[in-house]
This record gives sequence, C-alpha cells and structure tokens, in this order.
Amino acid sequence: MTGAAGERRVSVLRAGLLVLAAPQVVIGVWALFAPRAFYDGFPAAGHAWVALLPPYNEHLVRDVGALNLAVCVVLVAAAVAPHRLLVTVALVCQLVYTVPHAVFHVTHLDGFPAADAVAQTAGFAVQVVLPLALLALARRLTAAPPPSPGRRSAVRPPSR
Repeated sequence: MTGAAGERRVSVLRAGLLVLAAPQVVIGVWALFAPRAFYDGFPAAGHAWVALLPPYNEHLVRDVGALNLAVCVVLVAAAVAPHRLLVTVALVCQLVYTVPHAVFHVTHLDGFPAADAVAQTAGFAVQVVLPLALLALARRLTAAPPPSPGRRSAVRPPSR
C-alpha cells in the first residue's frame, strides 16, 4: 500500500487505534490505581454504572484496570507500527475483550436510568463497530508499513 491513498489508510488506522486506546488507558489507570473511586464513580459524577452491578470487589476492579492497560499497549503498538499482522492482532484483541463485555452489559440494564442505558450501549457499539471497520481497512495494508519520511526502514527485503 503506497502512495497518497495508502498513507491516508494508514493515518485512518492509526487514528482509529488511538481512539480505541484512549478509553482503555483512562479506565485502566483509574481502575488499577483507584479501584473504589472507579467503582463508585465510573463513568462520571452522577452516573455510577459499575456500582449499579454490585458487589464491589477490589481485586476484580484492579484486574479490569490492568486488562484495559494491556489492551491499550497492544492498540498503541499497532498505531505506532501499523504492520498488518500487528494491527489485526490488536483489533481482534479489542474485540475478544469488548464483545463479551458488551453482551453482558447490554443484557443487564435493569436499574439503569434510560439515558445511561442508551449511553452505555452506544459506547459499546462504537467499541465493536470501529474495530470491525478498521479490520476491513487493515486487510489492505502491506505486510510492513512504508517507512516514515526521513527515516530508513528497519525491514529489509529477503536476500536471494
């Protein structure tokens, strides 16, 4: 994938990967380092979605935080080095985590105010649809990304 169209695809992929990574880092840091505050306050003041699904479990909340940070690392790595395999693995990782999480939450909305139920469901829809769209775009990547302007590629063609 070369030329202006290829560069645009890589830019879109990078942006999409970073959009997916952003909430992972926020959730990850918050849940890992302030689990009770995360439980009581996620996603924002007056909308404590996690607390609507009791009971509080510090170990579980910290594990969720660490998991979110791990997914973030893979997404950011794919944004920095958009090789087809790495981008595909990162997006599939996001989906393996998000799809069951979304299914659980969409089927457990009892007690949620209507606006919160809609907002939560919409957030999960983005987290599922965006990786699927980016996977379709990633199929058009070459095995290795083009070198950045002014940088030499570390990938060398195989010797004959």
